Amino acid sequence: MSSLAKGQNAPLPGPDVVISVDVAAPADVSALLVTEAGKVRSDADFVFFNQPSGPGVQLRNGRLHISTTGVPADIAAIRTVITLDDTSRSFGQFAPPVTHVLDAAGAPLFDYVVDGLTSESVVIAVEVYQRNGQWKVRAVGQGYAGGFADLVRDHGVSVDDAPAPPAPAPPSPAPQPPAPAPQQAPPSYTPPPSQPQNGAPQYGAPQQQPPAPAAAPEVNLSKDRPVSLVKGQKVSLRKEGGVALTQVWMGLGWDPVQRPAKRGFFGGGGGGSAIDLDASVLMFSQGQCVETVYFGHLKAKDRSIIHSGDNLTGEGAGDDEVISVNLAAIAPHVDNLVFVVTSYRGQTFAEVQNAYCRLIDQSTNAELARYTLAGGMPFTGVTMAVVHRETDGWKMRAIGEGFNGKTANKAIPFVTPYLG
Repeated sequence: MSSLAKGQNAPLPGPDVVISVDVAAPADVSALLVTEAGKVRSDADFVFFNQPSGPGVQLRNGRLHISTTGVPADIAAIRTVITLDDTSRSFGQFAPPVTHVLDAAGAPLFDYVVDGLTSESVVIAVEVYQRNGQWKVRAVGQGYAGGFADLVRDHGVSVDDAPAPPAPAPPSPAPQPPAPAPQQAPPSYTPPPSQPQNGAPQYGAPQQQPPAPAAAPEVNLSKDRPVSLVKGQKVSLRKEGGVALTQVWMGLGWDPVQRPAKRGFFGGGGGGSAIDLDASVLMFSQGQCVETVYFGHLKAKDRSIIHSGDNLTGEGAGDDEVISVNLAAIAPHVDNLVFVVTSYRGQTFAEVQNAYCRLIDQSTNAELARYTLAGGMPFTGVTMAVVHRETDGWKMRAIGEGFNGKTANKAIPFVTPYLG
């Protein structure tokens, strides 16, 4: 048996190998089948716990079994990925993972200690690759501090697929007179298409644009009578007497539905039923997202918006995550703040209950408005509210529309129709 150093490669003695890993923390082993360009071709090139078989690759009992004779000709490498279950932890907190390459009979061929990791929660440990007709193994050791999102971006794919559009309605049996314009948006819609980022291909059927936001009466704030907002309703961020709010909190909360784990691609989850929702605020200027405050970037550059930090489970009473907003300090070019909640591990809001957002006057700690998300939705993200700058001050509108995206940046194409 030989030990490999980072970047070192060695030829494989036969067409069949087994790759196993030793990790000092709960983790998942997965594989990416990539082309010469380092990109996957489709979802079929992911091998993980919910899709344990791919062309020439099988995941069995936490080990990857690779038969190079079954690997398609346009696949240049099979990359072994280790993902920590707890995305709030990093490899630097544990002993370095060790990768073992075995032959088909289980005899050890190579070991690689994946050292040098610090803040990373995902790492490509080794890859089995083909060069000039010869299959080899290489010690890679490439980690990702940004976790799953950075990994898939590097490999040219988004796994936040939007659902297929509904079937077209049958033609009307007879011409009908034109109907008046609807006053309310329909209760659900097919999200708009994800926009390719950095040239990344997107998988899934083309989507329709959402309808225009519904109009609803504007209401006033009172510390003695908190407003219970309905979808589409707008509220001026001024207290009684016309005093403008300057320091507000946006509190977001949820309770998980205790069900067996439903885990997504590289989604972690540790085998439990924890649902990790993330509250974020997208800062827009003239239709362009200029900054995002979320668990990975807790403070806006000008410190006008500060995030309380990541809550990984939703357990406990009260707000699970709080975003403090100093409206008076928001840069003049920023005209919209969009508050979204996304499901990092891929569970949909059908598995979440009591999701809400509420507006609190930071100076008095009084709750001024609350919007509760009624009913579960088959989406991994929801646009909760938009705060828009108008000539007479800031106004907030309750949205409550779902989309398919597990991170704040994936929400951008879905929230733009709601900008004021």
